[in-house]
Amino acid sequence: MPGHKGVGPLGIEALDITEIDGADELYAPEGIIAESEANASALFGAPTYYTAGGSSMAIRAMLLLALAHTGGVEDATVLAGRNAHRAFISAAALLGFGVEWLWPKAGATYHSCDIIAPDVEAALVKLGGRCQAVYLTSPDYLGHIQDIAAIADACHRHGALLLVDGAHGAYLRFLRPSRHPMDLGADLCCASAHKTLPALTGAAYLHVGSGLGIDDRRVKSALALFGSSSPSWLILQSLDACNPYLETLPDCLAAFLPELAALKERLKRHGYALTGDEPMKLTIKAREYGATGDALAEALMAKNIYAEFHDPDFLTLMPTPASAGDDLRRLEEALLAIPRREPLPRVAPPFRAPVRALSIREAALAPRETLPLAQCEGRVLAESALSCPPCVPIAVCGEVIDADTMERLRFYGIRACAVVQ
Repeated sequence: MPGHKGVGPLGIEALDITEIDGADELYAPEGIIAESEANASALFGAPTYYTAGGSSMAIRAMLLLALAHTGGVEDATVLAGRNAHRAFISAAALLGFGVEWLWPKAGATYHSCDIIAPDVEAALVKLGGRCQAVYLTSPDYLGHIQDIAAIADACHRHGALLLVDGAHGAYLRFLRPSRHPMDLGADLCCASAHKTLPALTGAAYLHVGSGLGIDDRRVKSALALFGSSSPSWLILQSLDACNPYLETLPDCLAAFLPELAALKERLKRHGYALTGDEPMKLTIKAREYGATGDALAEALMAKNIYAEFHDPDFLTLMPTPASAGDDLRRLEEALLAIPRREPLPRVAPPFRAPVRALSIREAALAPRETLPLAQCEGRVLAESALSCPPCVPIAVCGEVIDADTMERLRFYGIRACAVVQ
């Protein structure tokens, strides 16, 4: 294997190998993969493991590792920000741990969940020692970064590990000073190399705090539990090729980020309202400019510029140092050519906490039927309702679809739901 034998129409088939002699094995590396992961570990300053299954695979593995390390998965409880990626929900369904949510502030959207250390501390006190781990998303899809250092201190005072889905922030380690979660006190963290670094889609890292004392074999076993036995060597090669790039990234960021920051300031002077504090993300609050995020995205597409995400409220763009110069100029020209109009009223339904009828695992494994949304009120979700991107559930399996949830689902274009029979 592979059957193409190194030749084919894509022109990359010769690099697409598998576990032949000399190519090493991802889940039991002793050769070139072990050497490459050691190089990445030195660059990130923490034990670092490759995945070819994106951060989704790393999220499931780090939850297993954290809960097994703190006493076992059965009857475990994780305190999590509600804007968790669906990979967190699938991990709860597969592993069976309980989830207690940290909810967005009143009036917030489902995309973000601004969490401060006192909120975490209060929730941990309320749980009375029943919480083994706290799980946050930082940066989130709109570019908000949590105060990881303060939250980590709160977690550790109460005997809980801090796990961070840092899928959008692989580059944060290479800012000066570093803003990477592992440097700020997180115990485990994942990051998608392909989101902000020049790696192929599916390339990601799992970082494990050396202070936990979790050995390499245990980490590899957890990754293997959720990963393909035939990981893509093209993806692994792209991770290896990233290591020399990471050595130069501090200088690249030092040159690029002022250029991007200056663009953000010019857009604000022109009337665009921005949100988020992530330096390498540009998120526009479209309604304040008199448009929807969908309309702005359509105008950009006409200029062959594609947004990472758009919905009625927001437009998110993800420039990197590869966008320096002409790409940023084209983006600026396209955005400034869009006429500013009177701000549009906010119509997104505010987020309200729904009632939970079943655990995530119970609902995900229950018999189900799919119904038009109009017939779903009062039913229990069997599969989290979401759009991708951002892959953050608008409603989570096990919750009752009440009137507030119905309103949110309609607004974000959900037309049918899988519900428990």
